[in-house]
Order: sequence, then C-alpha cells, then structure tokens
Amino acid sequence: MACNTNSPLPREKKPDWIKVRLPSDPVFWSTKGLVDDLKLHTVCEEAQCPNRWECWSSGTATFMIAGDRCTRACGFCAVKTAKPFPLEADEPQRVAEATRRLGLKHVVITAVARDDVADGGAEHFARTVLATKEANPGIVIEILVPDFNGKDSALEACMVSEPHIFNHNLETVERLTGLVRSRARYRRSLEVLRKAKEIAVSRGQNVAVKSGMMLGLGETEEEVCLAMDDLREHEVTVLTLGQYLRPSAKHLPVVEYIHPEQFARLKSIAEEKGFRHVASGPLVRSSYHAADFKPELDVL
Repeated sequence: MACNTNSPLPREKKPDWIKVRLPSDPVFWSTKGLVDDLKLHTVCEEAQCPNRWECWSSGTATFMIAGDRCTRACGFCAVKTAKPFPLEADEPQRVAEATRRLGLKHVVITAVARDDVADGGAEHFARTVLATKEANPGIVIEILVPDFNGKDSALEACMVSEPHIFNHNLETVERLTGLVRSRARYRRSLEVLRKAKEIAVSRGQNVAVKSGMMLGLGETEEEVCLAMDDLREHEVTVLTLGQYLRPSAKHLPVVEYIHPEQFARLKSIAEEKGFRHVASGPLVRSSYHAADFKPELDVL
C-alpha cells in the first residue's frame, strides 16, 4: 500500500457504525479540570481518541507520561513528533495524586517514545507505577509501553514496579509494520511481550500480557490471524482490535472501514486461539474499557 502523505484530506463520509457521543455529563468537565490542574497529559487528548468523551464522563483517563513530544513519527499516530523536554521529576507523584482524587480502581499509564533517554523512560515508568501504588493501594495498574529499542535492561527496570497488566501494541500485521510504525520492528515487539512475561515469572509475579492492533490499513484477515498466532506464541493473553481512523492529511489513509460483523468474527477467532479476553470493535482502543479485564483471570 502506498500513500501521498502531503495530499489534502478528502471529505469522506464515515460509516454509520462509527459514531462519537459528545460530552454532556458534568463528570467529563471535572475530569478535564483535574487533568489540567495537575498539568498532566492524557493519551485521550494527545492521540485524539474517539472514546475520550465516554471515558472522561465516567471519571477515567489514560495518563501519558514523559511529556507530549514523541521521538518517533509513526504513520498512524496523532501525538506530535519533536525534540522532547527533560523528564519531569515530580510527574510520578502528580499522576498518583490524580488516580487518588479520581478514586480509580484501574488505571492505564502510557508514554511517548523517548529514544533520547538511555533507558527509553523505563525508570520513569517504574517510578510512576510505584508512586501510584503508594497513593492508591489496591489499584490495578496497566502500563502501555514503547519497545525501549529492545533493551532488556530497560524492560527489567520497568518491570521492577510489578504492574498488573503489561501492554505493548503490535499495531499492525508484519507486512505493514515498516509503513505504519516508525523505527519499530514486528519481531522486536513480539520479543518485548515475551520477555516481559519471562521477567515477571522470574520475579514470581502474575502479570497479564496484552497487545492490540488497528485494522483498516490494508491488511488481510489471514494476516490478522497469523499475527494472533504470533501473539499467542509470545505469551499474550489479552487482545484489542479496533478501526484505524486517520488523524490528519499527513497520516496514512484509511484503506477500509471494517464492518462490526467482521470485528465480531475476529473476536470469536481470537477466543478460539486461546486469548482470555478480547475487545474487538470499530471504536475499540488499547485502554477502552480496560477495567473489563480482571488480571486475576490470567495465570502464570
């Protein structure tokens, strides 16, 4: 699949099944106010997530640490690419305070890629998880991490904090990885997932390993099924499948809008392959309804 990323974004009519509910609940605005007050970033806003109205109205958010400037320029992502600012030493405490004020039972913590930092921001992840545990005992913590350039030492530094769910997105099928994901490698991502589980087991930790893919970029169903097999072979038990939506004319075009019935079929296929929890639908994203999965359902 080829594209001209400089072409203007055509006016296209999205299918009826892709609808976004605008905010009406006052909880939405109180959540936004809290995020602004603590000077935090959320992937909800930075990545233009179509579900942010629903999630914020229910008092939940996915916090994006390590700034809002990414060192990579993936063809699908709305987060800006620029030279990052230094890591903020008090950010872990601010995230922890936000989870406490919101009374969260489940939080997702993600980050931009920080290839400018030796460990890719792994220690910053660990500090944020540990601070959140201290401020909000009993909370379930899910981390959604970059690949840390495949550095085992960085992954180990991150896993010291013992998150309950480890998430790293494969994003797309192997054939399209070079087009869709800047500097990433399909097989490297699979190894990150496997090694995270391996590290957790060595520490006696019961962690669920999760990954996700976007559909509609030109992949075939056979390729999606092969990617599912690869994920299962690399210890992944939680899977998300959602529709790719183009953020701007500078991003990759949508090749196909996948019908909800096809998402339902892929969900059944994934469950047959042994995934313990599958979220599959047009508006599904990595952290959408993340708390629906209970990590205690996973096993070592």
